[in-house]
Amino acid sequence: VIDADDISRELTKSGGAAIEAIRSALGEASIAADGSMNRTAVRTMAFSDARVRARLEAVLHPMIQNLADSRLREAPGAYAIYVVPLWWEKRAHASPERHAWTVINVDCDEETQVRRVMSRSGLKRDEVLAIMSTQATRQQRRDLSDHTIVNDGPIGQTEAQVLRLHQRLIDS
Repeated sequence: VIDADDISRELTKSGGAAIEAIRSALGEASIAADGSMNRTAVRTMAFSDARVRARLEAVLHPMIQNLADSRLREAPGAYAIYVVPLWWEKRAHASPERHAWTVINVDCDEETQVRRVMSRSGLKRDEVLAIMSTQATRQQRRDLSDHTIVNDGPIGQTEAQVLRLHQRLIDS
């Protein structure tokens, strides 16, 4: 499993490869006292100004993609899972010459999504909704996916869907 968010955190930690480029693109306020990216300040800047978000993405997205491509080439097994939260918004990752893709959407109702993000990140409801407003809709994600796993019921139900899909991928 290669996760774009994990790669992003790696690049933006203290001493991370993206720190100087972020400082240059967004200014000193974008870097925390410990030398990592100041996530709170950058989130506030990026979601209040689309130009700032575009500058941040111009720095991070190519770096994330390069590391992900390298890790995907090295991944063992019948398939690798590349977790890309902004797949539908950017679709730059869908280049057929890069890899053979099967796009899997893990879906839940929007209220469940808001609750989960608030719980995981500590963000307030209005902050989560502001972020979600910049993202593809549930229907757009479903329309652009090869498979959808519904993840708003009991964990056993989700596990059963994952196992069925795993078997289909192995058999193909």
